[in-house]
Amino acid sequence: MNNLKKIFKMKDLTKLNDKGLGTIEVILILVVLIGLVVIFKDQLLDLITRIFDAISADSGTVLT
Repeated sequence: MNNLKKIFKMKDLTKLNDKGLGTIEVILILVVLIGLVVIFKDQLLDLITRIFDAISADSGTVLT
């Protein structure tokens, strides 16, 4: 009977409060994203520069 109580206690441990898990997941995702930005910083800046250059070059045709 004592073993049965231990099993039920272990089962109750699986129902612990997990409200903080969402916060941890968001923090981990942000860490990964920041790491990717740091790793690919030069490529991202080049891409953004080319996109804005294309937008700037084509903006004259929209305004006329």
